[in-house]
Amino acid sequence: MTPGPLPSVDVPDPRRRAQRSGGVPQPARPVVTTAGPDDPSVVVVAGPAGANRRELIAALLRIEAATLTVPPGSNLLVRHAATVTRVAYVPGYRRPHPYDADPPVARPARPPRRVELGLPGPLLRHFTVVDTPDTGTLGVAGGRVLRDAVGRAGALLFVISADQAFSAAELHLLAEVARTRVEVFFAVTPGGAVPDRVTAVPPPGRSGSTGRLDPVSVSTEAHRATLLAAVPALDRARWFPARRAELPRLRRALVGWADEVLRRTGARPPAPDGTLGRVPVPAGVEPGELADRIDRQARASAHRIRQHLALELANIHLRVVQEIVFGAGCAGLPPLLDRELEALSLLATAQCDEAARDLVDEAAARVFGEPPAEGVRRRITHAVRRGVADHPDAAELDRVLLVTSTAGVAGLTGPGALDALAGLPGASRDEVLPPVGVALNGGCWQHWRAPGNDDPNAARSWAQRALREVELELSREVSQRFEVIRLSLGTVLADAVDHGILLA
Repeated sequence: MTPGPLPSVDVPDPRRRAQRSGGVPQPARPVVTTAGPDDPSVVVVAGPAGANRRELIAALLRIEAATLTVPPGSNLLVRHAATVTRVAYVPGYRRPHPYDADPPVARPARPPRRVELGLPGPLLRHFTVVDTPDTGTLGVAGGRVLRDAVGRAGALLFVISADQAFSAAELHLLAEVARTRVEVFFAVTPGGAVPDRVTAVPPPGRSGSTGRLDPVSVSTEAHRATLLAAVPALDRARWFPARRAELPRLRRALVGWADEVLRRTGARPPAPDGTLGRVPVPAGVEPGELADRIDRQARASAHRIRQHLALELANIHLRVVQEIVFGAGCAGLPPLLDRELEALSLLATAQCDEAARDLVDEAAARVFGEPPAEGVRRRITHAVRRGVADHPDAAELDRVLLVTSTAGVAGLTGPGALDALAGLPGASRDEVLPPVGVALNGGCWQHWRAPGNDDPNAARSWAQRALREVELELSREVSQRFEVIRLSLGTVLADAVDHGILLA
């Protein structure tokens, strides 16, 4: 059956939703993620296919490249360990799966979000390495996920070969990275003109002795000139030809960055102002008026986030339909939609965190007569978090939403469920709420990759129903989250007003 034209697709109109709800939603601001003081030192490695990225990582770590094999679309996290370990974190499971690059064991029903490889390498004592999917396969959502990972990691190693050129999407990604506090390194590999092994390239002295030009060095300068013409802010980024003789320089540069981050982290004050001691509450605060303001701001925050998520889901639907009709077809639906839902989860989490912080800060400023010190804000946040954890609906907030093969949404709670969704795990969260997590379960991958399920019209209908269910579930969850925050924050600050001091 021939699919219908794209304009006939019934796409949810966010403007129509906004008119019913009383306003026009504005596009969500880009999420800018930065590494916290407790985040581990991580180097994210990215680049196009064919750049010998895996071979470069293997040469840096002095291991075989085949050890770094993972399914397409999965992150590979390589960390230090006393013995070699390899496990996969798969959405829909609470525990990691044993994973082997050449396995006799059964694989999970869907690809993992990340595979963790533990190795006893000296370089890994300084930082963790995360290899990401090829930049050409990321799309809009994958680019957002990568930017988030780079922001939380703190360093990006971009690998490109001598016979490649930066794509427009890669230049856009690097321009976004340049706006953050991220250390950027570039490595230029030989490409297809030499054997597919970085260490096989002769050092520069050998070629120079015969008077021949070194193509890698020439390409490195050309790549740098091209990049700076498009992204001048990366003029301080360091470039390295990926040859055997140059690898020690690249290792030293990465280790130097990691050691500097460690020194800065160790020099920070042990406790911010207001962490200890009595915090008096000025007289004249009316508890009823305070509760009303918290209630209004909590409802407004939830309403705004629901509108932003509805707008983003409408955009996701358009991109999914384009992939089905003009891209990889039904077989490309699961990986694309899973990346979109991962990016949506990051957006929802960031917006909920920001709104919760604003809610705490504004309410605390009204109680204490001025913006609270950082230590006071943390005390209030921890007290609110305890109240959220004690709420009867707390388990419903700490769950994963899984899209099923029937276009429904199932919930999965329990320790480890949310951790399995993270492409790059970070330090313990210091936020009021747990993160939002949405993913496809294994049944979706099996269904749309089966040979008989290749009807584009059925795939479009399924995607529309699935995204509507995701919108409904996220809308309910956002409302529930801010209702729980409202109750907990109101209780903490009402106790402070009643007793004249902060009890947290």
